[in-house]
Amino acid sequence: MIRFDRFSENDDAPGGTIITGHFRENDRYAIQRPAGRPDCLIALTISGEGYFRTPSGERRCQANQIAIMRRGVPHEYGTVPGQHWEFIWAHFSQLSEIGYLPDEDVLVVELPEGDSRQRASRAFHSLLRDSRERSAYWHALCENAIQEVLLLVAQRLEKRIDPRVERVLQLLTKSMQEEMRVDRLASAVNLSASRLSHLFKQEMGISILDYLNDMRLRQAALLMRHMGRSATEASLDVGFNNYNHFAALFRRKHGTSPRSFAKQPSEHRIHEE
Repeated sequence: MIRFDRFSENDDAPGGTIITGHFRENDRYAIQRPAGRPDCLIALTISGEGYFRTPSGERRCQANQIAIMRRGVPHEYGTVPGQHWEFIWAHFSQLSEIGYLPDEDVLVVELPEGDSRQRASRAFHSLLRDSRERSAYWHALCENAIQEVLLLVAQRLEKRIDPRVERVLQLLTKSMQEEMRVDRLASAVNLSASRLSHLFKQEMGISILDYLNDMRLRQAALLMRHMGRSATEASLDVGFNNYNHFAALFRRKHGTSPRSFAKQPSEHRIHEE
């Protein structure tokens, strides 16, 4: 059964009210909005499959995929025949982060397995909870959750790298202070160590070890510059167990020793990338 919802240009609630829901619908579920809506729609599919039809065509949204529809777009959406569709959704007023996304009627993006997907899922569930409880600052909290999801989607579209490499980047970031072995990283993404090493350099332009060291050196410089950490403390903070090795890499990257860098006034220090 198709339901028709009609909205005028004045139907957006004062103050940009955010409306959310968590539905699990059979294949009789369908909504038609020939005039569109004056707000945007974002939805995360939990399981099953839904569709979105607009003048530009049809897009389908499966488990772990996020759909984002722009305001004012005539549309129909519902459950794909023979399927169920469980999804969390929200209508929200235009946010500036929409500008980071491609100018499409409906955008459907799947975040790779790992931190980004988990963050998006937590954001949707927080959005649902805050919009229902309406405690203090609920609207700002909801907007923050939507903004996080929009930025995660924009980041995913910007990177366009192999999802296995993206997973390795997440692991490196999460465990920067720990000893990293390529064979363990390769096992985490179901590749051989040699295949992962080749794929990583192909995608990122540098080796896994060089990427990790660059990340550690950048963080060490920030700690010395802004947190008053000594060179020795910073080296240990970011995972270098051998100070001499850290110092040699730091000098090669910044052209000065870590101890000299730590003693420089902030305005004279080298700009950290």
